[in-house]
Amino acid sequence: MGVSTTRQADGAAASTKFRFLITHRRRAQGYHEPLGAEAVEAPSLTMLWMPPGRFWMGSPEEEPERRSNEGPQHLVQLQGFFLAQTPITQAQWRQVAQWRPTKGEGTWNQKLNPNPSHFKGGQLPVESVNWEDAMKFCRRLSQRTGRRYTLPSEAQWEYACRAGTTTPFHCGSTISTKLANYNGNEGYGDGAKGEFRQQTTDVASFPANPWGLHDMHGNVWEWCSDQWHGNYKGAPEDGSDWIVEEAKENKISMNRRLLRGGSWVGSPAVCRSACRYGNPPVNRSYGFGFRVCCLPQD
Repeated sequence: MGVSTTRQADGAAASTKFRFLITHRRRAQGYHEPLGAEAVEAPSLTMLWMPPGRFWMGSPEEEPERRSNEGPQHLVQLQGFFLAQTPITQAQWRQVAQWRPTKGEGTWNQKLNPNPSHFKGGQLPVESVNWEDAMKFCRRLSQRTGRRYTLPSEAQWEYACRAGTTTPFHCGSTISTKLANYNGNEGYGDGAKGEFRQQTTDVASFPANPWGLHDMHGNVWEWCSDQWHGNYKGAPEDGSDWIVEEAKENKISMNRRLLRGGSWVGSPAVCRSACRYGNPPVNRSYGFGFRVCCLPQD
């Protein structure tokens, strides 16, 4: 069992507290971020610490069903960061979408639909949200808590998904539908076919990866902060998001953004740690969700 303590959050509103936790079994550290008043039952975010380190990003040329946009492999050195233990659930999304600005928070001109998902359930991942929706969610969290919430960079996402592994999946050279939610009508490598559930499943229904993260393979594609690039030539080597300044300044609304992890409807091949997909930031789908990242404050 984990051990947790409660501590006042630096930079947060006086009434906001969060609990640090240490999970001895997985040697994972993190904290719980409440999303509602302490006197009211409300969901919280569990954020886990991803330790600093380096890894080879992308896939080797011999990996089955590899795509050319997954290379060239390159060494990335990352600082530590916090990442949500699961994709954002519908209960978490609804709670934040229904927030109203409090004194000192100014005004929030951007509204969020509290019930965007096609498949309904509080512990199901929120889906049918686009990149812009996800960024609005992060901005609300940052404004209320005083911490730096955002979408993970593509490098941060893959580093966390691999959790020190180098195989196509964090569980090894293949995967089964007992370990993740994807279209089991297809197998990967020498793996067997399995179940096709035809919808999302409750988050954390399957075993976590070595760093305590759930649903990094399948269930919903997860938005990352980066713009789409067709390969890794010129990619950052420090784990930061890859944004072309000219595009940022011009605010190109249809510039594609990154999605990672595959989904309930996808084949196991697209659930691999290195698989990447680009989509316009305004697009929504039954298979698009996200998880949040929190950057340490110096």
